[in-house]
Amino acid sequence: MKGAPHLFLSTTHACSYLPHQTASTLFIDPRYPLTPELLGDFNRRGFRRSGDLIYRPHCPGCQACIPVRIPVAAFVPSRAQRRAAARNDDVVVIARPAAFDAEHFALFLRYQDARHPAGAMANPDPATYLRFLVSRHSNTAFHEFRIGGVLAGVAVIDTLPDGLSAVYTFYDPSLAQRGLGTYAIVWQIAETHRCGLPFLYLGYWVKDSEKMAYKARFRPLEAYRNGRWSPLDLR
Repeated sequence: MKGAPHLFLSTTHACSYLPHQTASTLFIDPRYPLTPELLGDFNRRGFRRSGDLIYRPHCPGCQACIPVRIPVAAFVPSRAQRRAAARNDDVVVIARPAAFDAEHFALFLRYQDARHPAGAMANPDPATYLRFLVSRHSNTAFHEFRIGGVLAGVAVIDTLPDGLSAVYTFYDPSLAQRGLGTYAIVWQIAETHRCGLPFLYLGYWVKDSEKMAYKARFRPLEAYRNGRWSPLDLR
């Protein structure tokens, strides 16, 4: 298949982020042969991936979903982020292949049950879980966060030509006091810098969505709007 891929627009559906809103999604033809380099190019244009599906929101009359990324060389952690890093200085991070692991899956189920019991990934089977996190297009690894040898969290990360992409993170809900979600992003920023890459891509930020509020706490933050990346003014 040559040339630009065909794009498909979904039917309208309930918005995942804003109550009482409907949404529609633009998808790249799933038959199109994407390389990691092409995936990186689409990512720079505001697309994300869910499994093999490469998409971006395309909602008439709404532009609330804003792609954001952290320029890691300029990142300055806040006091709360430094505390989260200190609370988790005993975490050992181990990179694993992007493949099914029963221990990972059990933790994913506990996390979904505690944090998103009515979400799209409630009660998945192993195949659905893998279809959500893994893609044939990407260079993906599952990074285990272990405390005293016990699995505490997993960060699913794609490596792109110009950065890392935070695909999904899940962790033990009984360890909420540790701030593992915050720590996972701080660690990914450091890992992006260690890899010599300029950006950590965080997906979409929605100003009025509580689910997405945490992304605005990592600064500086760049946003993709009107075909270019520029600093996001959060005042």
